[in-house]
Amino acid sequence: MDSTTNLPVAVIGAGPVGLAAAAHLLERGLEPLIFEAGTTAGAAIGDWRHIRLFSPWRFNLDAAAVRLLESAGWEAPRPTALPYGGELIDNYLAPLAATPAISSRLQTGARVTAVTRAGLDKTHSRDRDTTPFTVRVQHGNGETRDHTVAAVIDASGTWGTRNPLGTSGLPAVGENAAADRISSPLPDVSGRERSRFAGRRVLVVGAGHSAANTLISLADLARQEPATRILWAVRGGSAEKVYGGGDADGLPARGQLGSRLRRLVQAGTIELHTRFGIASLKALDSGVTVQSVDGRTLDADVVVPCTGFRPDLAMLRELRLDLDPAVEAPRQLGPLIDPEFHSCGTVPPHGATLLAHPDKDFYVVGMKSYGRAPTFLLATGYEQVRSVAAALAGDQEASDTVQLVLPETGVCSTDAGTSCEVPAATPAGSGAGCCTAPEPVLVGFPTGLSHGRQ
Repeated sequence: MDSTTNLPVAVIGAGPVGLAAAAHLLERGLEPLIFEAGTTAGAAIGDWRHIRLFSPWRFNLDAAAVRLLESAGWEAPRPTALPYGGELIDNYLAPLAATPAISSRLQTGARVTAVTRAGLDKTHSRDRDTTPFTVRVQHGNGETRDHTVAAVIDASGTWGTRNPLGTSGLPAVGENAAADRISSPLPDVSGRERSRFAGRRVLVVGAGHSAANTLISLADLARQEPATRILWAVRGGSAEKVYGGGDADGLPARGQLGSRLRRLVQAGTIELHTRFGIASLKALDSGVTVQSVDGRTLDADVVVPCTGFRPDLAMLRELRLDLDPAVEAPRQLGPLIDPEFHSCGTVPPHGATLLAHPDKDFYVVGMKSYGRAPTFLLATGYEQVRSVAAALAGDQEASDTVQLVLPETGVCSTDAGTSCEVPAATPAGSGAGCCTAPEPVLVGFPTGLSHGRQ
């Protein structure tokens, strides 16, 4: 950043990791410019505000963000309480976004559509490292503007790009045509979306904690609406990894979730279908028929896709990225997080060095940095942005000194037999993070959600 120090650093996304990045940049004397596609900070979490995190408050807060909040008179929540997604917004992200230091630098309703080097497409190399970035933003009033910045931190997450229902990474045949029969990944089945699920045949697809959360909520709904029928399809031969460690789980709330889900399946409240890789969906006048690869069929009124998430890389097309070919994370990080070989407990702390791309001063952080891997922890995201901010400020020693020190252990949602070094902080079943839950998130995030997989 030596030649562009008078320019701001663009932060894409105002979720927990994005706002933490801004707080660390401010402490380093750098100027953040935060772009949030939603109308408020933490907008993606608003979609699963009814989901409770597995990890307590003390694992969901970033240190620099807390220092900024405390300077404004904020009182921290009880550290051992387990917050809902809505409480994460109301008691942490919204107050953080409202601090003068953040609010004056935050633009909401601002969707980043492209990032490039100013005046250079990805084929041009001369003076590339010293050329500032152009961030193209579509604003809520319909105006599109280009912003010139010294560096870019992409913390936009993966919530908006779920994995398809089909096998082989592709949408099932007919999946797009049946879109109106497919819900969001973490629907509020007993609250604002109750009418869509009460008394209906509901098929939940996936083997992560997002699926577990939704299934248990549907079981609660079925007690009040007995005509509700709950079907559950997983690609594997059993649901044992979703049941987890039960009473022995290092995160009691997660263990209770798995134990309760097992009982509901054993009682017949939930109808489990294993080895059900989905080949096709056929929309009917009422409902949808879902066919497996081996020809079995299930009829449902609505399908809940708890199949995990993947990064949207379209806006980064003009940048030079170095991505792991399997999980679409930074190449050096990919082997450390590949879910074929790792759980969240076996991923070492990492910072700017492992997150770097060929385009200098560009970083993907948070859930998106893990690509398709479901092993992300929110606390990991906080350490990532601390390290990145130090690197951008020229403090390489601080950037390279990475650590993730948490006192408890637990079992990861992605590997029920592996002990975690770190507890999760994501909503159970959200798909945004390991050792926790929205399928995305966690120690901290959803955007402690665990991805969830079929």
